[in-house]
Amino acid sequence: MRFAVSGSSGQVLAYGQLFIQTDEAGEQRLCFCTDRGTIIEGGTIESDGNLTNAGQELFREFLKTWGMMGVTLTSQTR
Repeated sequence: MRFAVSGSSGQVLAYGQLFIQTDEAGEQRLCFCTDRGTIIEGGTIESDGNLTNAGQELFREFLKTWGMMGVTLTSQTR
């Protein structure tokens, strides 16, 4: 599924896809890959599949990447 990442003014910062990445230790992370190839790593997914903490960490990384708060992730159809 594709997503648009937008700033608080509505400007699209990036288009891309969410995906789950498994590290060497077997932990799974929620990540976002932009259409330009930038991978932004979120937090680890809890063993029960809960994405709350992973999603919060991903949005903190969005803040570091684009330097703005109030970022919105919107799903898109092709």
